[in-house]
Amino acid sequence: MSSSSQGREPTVSGFDFTAAMRHVCQSLVADLPELAHIDLSRVAIGFRQARRRGMSGVQATLTPLRFAAGSRVTVRRGRPWRIDSIRDEAGREMLYLLSFYLPRFLETPLEERLVTTLHELWHISPAFDGDLRRFAGRCYAHSHSRDGYDREMAVLARRWLAARPDLAGHAFLRWELGEIRRRHGPIHGLKFRTPKLRLVADAERAS
Repeated sequence: MSSSSQGREPTVSGFDFTAAMRHVCQSLVADLPELAHIDLSRVAIGFRQARRRGMSGVQATLTPLRFAAGSRVTVRRGRPWRIDSIRDEAGREMLYLLSFYLPRFLETPLEERLVTTLHELWHISPAFDGDLRRFAGRCYAHSHSRDGYDREMAVLARRWLAARPDLAGHAFLRWELGEIRRRHGPIHGLKFRTPKLRLVADAERAS
């Protein structure tokens, strides 16, 4: 199976966005019992360039790297498919890819950034098996109400903020994009190719 590497970036000056967001996610997982099932060492974190500027549009996505119940293979129209893998420097396979869209994500206020991040982390299955958290019914990803889903994330965000009023180590969450650049210089971080679905025979030939 083809794979993307989660290798280290060369040392460069500026603001390492993905390292900063990994630190934020580590704090969220450590502080919120609802996220205690997440092992961030198995979650790749990267950024993507938003195609259009402005507040509207996708700010972040979570890509599961396994299928229902953690299966490596899914069957569609009678044919077996696998998804490209992502591995870290030690060769360990990642179970999820969390991607932030820049500059859009950094053009939103503090609480919205946290709600967006929690929204994606909440998609991770409680079994932490590479699959999504699945709600009952047709809208299995967000339950019956996406607005209700995000209201719950806002409650978690406010609870986390109340526990960390000074945002020690996460001050950039309060800063606008221009302020981050003024303080730290250019923004950089890890990027990953979008994992693709491949027929099992094709994936095995590419591995």
